[in-house]
Parts: sequence; C-alpha cells; structure tokens
Amino acid sequence: MVALLIGAGAVFFYFRFYFVFGEGVKSGELNYVVHKGLIFKTYEGKLIQAGFRAQSAGVQSYEFEFSVSDKKLAERLMLLGGQNVELRYKEYFGALPWRGFTKFVVDSIVSSRPLYYQPMPTGTLPFKGQEDSSPQIEGEEI
Repeated sequence: MVALLIGAGAVFFYFRFYFVFGEGVKSGELNYVVHKGLIFKTYEGKLIQAGFRAQSAGVQSYEFEFSVSDKKLAERLMLLGGQNVELRYKEYFGALPWRGFTKFVVDSIVSSRPLYYQPMPTGTLPFKGQEDSSPQIEGEEI
C-alpha cells in the first residue's frame, strides 16, 4: 500500500513539474530579464506582445512572463532588452522554485532585431552600394 502511494506521488510530481504540456514561440518586444529570488536565484523576464482587439478599436498589449533556466541564454537576453525577439518556450503544469517563478520556461532565441527595423518588401533590393545590415540572430540554440 505504501509503495502504491509513493508510486502515485512520483507520477503526480513528474506530470505536475517535469512533463512538457506545450511548446511554442512567442514574439514581441523584450521588456526585461532579471536575476532575482530569496533562496533560489532565477532569471525572470517579460515580453510585450502587441495585438488588436477584435470588437473594439485600439491596440491592446499582452504580457508574456517567463523564466529562463540557462544562465548563458539569460545573459544574452539581458542584452536584447527593448528589441523585437522571438522566443521558443516550454510550458509545464507547475513551476519549480529552482527553475523559475513561472510555468513558461524559455529555452532558445529564434530571432532578434531592433524594434525600429523595417524589413524591405519582398522583391526589392537595397540601393546600389548598400547592404541590409540589420543585426539579426537566426535559429541559434543554446
């Protein structure tokens, strides 16, 4: 009976904290990434996603709060504050104190570019002697 309870507890703990419920990519303006915590110091961040309301006029802001468990990735994200980024994340059913405050954990940067960058329309070329020199990070895994 005790072994059954321990087994059920282990299965519950695994599904609650280690089973990846969902994966995806979110894009928007990286607001901040900070290193904080009392006992467990974790990296936490916020991404601001712009969007339009369907039934009323205006722009509505959506906030995506996330945790970062990889120190090198968090340090790179700290340098990208204020830029438009695409972040790949994993969603868990629950948060662990040593993994972060949220159940969303970012594991890589898909792309990054300055907020003011305007991509050129398809089929156009830069002026003679110019190159598209916008800084971008494409598909780098950490």
